[in-house]
Order: sequence, then structure tokens, then C-alpha cells
Amino acid sequence: MESRKALKVYHYPKCGSCRSALKFLREKGREFELQDLFEQPPTEAEIREWLRMSGLGPRAFFNTSGEVYRELNLKDKLPGMSEDEQIRLLASNGRLVKRPVVTDGRKLTVGWKEDVFGEVWG
Repeated sequence: MESRKALKVYHYPKCGSCRSALKFLREKGREFELQDLFEQPPTEAEIREWLRMSGLGPRAFFNTSGEVYRELNLKDKLPGMSEDEQIRLLASNGRLVKRPVVTDGRKLTVGWKEDVFGEVWG
């Protein structure tokens, strides 16, 4: 049987989606390491690695329903920003990051969707 690598979960403890995702992972017997996005935002290098693993652009990692996103009026500002500027912004404030972000170093999921988790981490 293939050994399963421990997961790294970027989360916020009070986030309902994060709690659902962690419950799912525990029920599947997955081991994971937690990183609180608010206390320790991801670095620019980590975010670049997320983009590489996921094949997504930086905009997929923004928490569009978040308070900070709305306060900064990012809906209007992001389209005019370069990828580097978007990555710097995500790294500057963990509240901007859509959560949870889960990775095993090869694959990555962003956000909580039970069917996607079942497919990727189940």
C-alpha cells in the first residue's frame, strides 16, 4: 500500500469550512499539520508553490466573501493587478486567503467542497 504523506492544512480555527474539512480528514484517518493563516500568513514562495501545484492563478486563492477583501475593494482592483502584486497581497494578510488550503506537496485543494476532498484526500 502506498504510504500517504502527511498533509499541510492552512486554516483559521474559527472558520466553519475549515472545521468541516478537518473533520473530514480526521474521519479518513489522514495526518496533518496545521498552520493558522491569521497568525502566520503564507509566504510569497509558498503561494507560488500553490500556484504551481494547483495550476490555478492567484485570484483563485482570494477569500472573496471576506471582510478585508471587501474593505480593500479588491473585486475592482484585482483585475488591474499583476500576478506578482496579487501574490504579495495574499502573503501580506492571511485573512485574504480562501480557506482551507490543503496540500501534500504534490496536490493541492483550496476551499471546502466535500466531493473534491473525497476525490483528492479521501
